[in-house]
Amino acid sequence: MKFFVVVTLLFVAQTLVGSAVDHYRVDPGSFYGFDLSTILPSNLLRTWHLQLAIFWIATAYVAAALFLGRSLSTAEPRWFAGSAHVLFAAFAVVIVRSLLGEWMGIAQWLGDLWFWFGNQGWEYLELGRVWQYLLVAGLFLVAALAIPVFYVPALFYGARTHYTIVDTWRFWIIHLWVEGFFEFFATTIVALTFCQLGLTRRNVALRVIYLDAILYFVGGLIGTGHHWYFTGHSNINMAMSAMFSVLEVVPLTLLTLLTLLTLDAWAFVQTTRGQCDVCGKTMVIPHRWAFYFLMAVGFWNFVGAGIFGFLINLPIVSYYEVGTLLTPNHAHAALMGVFGMLAIALMVFVLRQTSDDARWADIEKYVRVAFFGTNVGLALMVVLSLFPSGVLQLWDAAQHGYWHARSLDYIGSERSHLFEWLRLPGDLVFIVFGAVPLAIASIKGYLGMRVTA
Repeated sequence: MKFFVVVTLLFVAQTLVGSAVDHYRVDPGSFYGFDLSTILPSNLLRTWHLQLAIFWIATAYVAAALFLGRSLSTAEPRWFAGSAHVLFAAFAVVIVRSLLGEWMGIAQWLGDLWFWFGNQGWEYLELGRVWQYLLVAGLFLVAALAIPVFYVPALFYGARTHYTIVDTWRFWIIHLWVEGFFEFFATTIVALTFCQLGLTRRNVALRVIYLDAILYFVGGLIGTGHHWYFTGHSNINMAMSAMFSVLEVVPLTLLTLLTLLTLDAWAFVQTTRGQCDVCGKTMVIPHRWAFYFLMAVGFWNFVGAGIFGFLINLPIVSYYEVGTLLTPNHAHAALMGVFGMLAIALMVFVLRQTSDDARWADIEKYVRVAFFGTNVGLALMVVLSLFPSGVLQLWDAAQHGYWHARSLDYIGSERSHLFEWLRLPGDLVFIVFGAVPLAIASIKGYLGMRVTA
């Protein structure tokens, strides 16, 4: 549970940093009368926004893997608790030191050590090389061999390596590690959780996992190339990569359909609102909120990864769109909607498993608010701001050229600022009614466990 306390605190920090990043796009010279750039420049906040997302989601996955792995075993190994404490300390060191290092690197306080302890400057791989080594070592402690091994290409370049080589390995990490092994982990954990909830049989879950693994890695390996648009790939490779990339949504959607439709999981939802035939009282299913968050994973996977990913991955669209607001539109709906919602679902599952009925009654109200806050807030961000502004920017690129759509004249226009301000309602709902209640719930769950212990 202390892992999940860290998860939610990082989540709150990420949402606050994200709001500040968006404010920079509206009013870069002033933060409500204060010049924030003198302390926290925009490129630092952008770095933190992405790194915090990766950290809190990955930490949630590690914590859930520890909990679910322990629940599947007959006896706890003697070294298990001590190792978990060591791993927690290692994660705390890597997270805190890497974030501070990125700040110091951007401020040029580290001299020639900026690459090793500061900010490498490559999106998704901003953390210093030393912290990457420690992250790989930590993953080896709790993960299958393939997960840290496939992160190792993040170490295959140096501070002065040519752009095309760095970008090749960088997108190897983004596509095969984040979109490949993270998604496979998501599939496995969803299937395992549904098994533990009694919603599906073990053999059916295993078949879906194996089928999804085939679809992920056959399509994912080829699909990686759609990221290498500006690194000199051939036309046929770009076409094949784009085709396989837009089909990546099929595996996780397939799992959702098999689970929710063919296994009558919707009937489970109905039972959460039913009446007991014997006692006449309303039936309460312990893990309904974890189930609801898992349903959100399926919805956002189809919308964020599927529809929005399809819109931007075809080469002709990517030529005009890459780096415009349709990219963060896809990124927010897919990264938060799929991996983020799954991380929250796992946290809620563990929260319920480790809380008695009385304590859960106090925690559940915060989880209920957080479910609607995160999903409604994310939907408002997409509908009011990210998607319409992305479409308009793409249209401007097609009409006037890519350079114009990325220019200060366009980004600083009144219309662009209007859509940036329209992010405010979604941001507020997401932070106040989504991230903050989850932090309260995790802290209450952790403190309640300590009192019980």
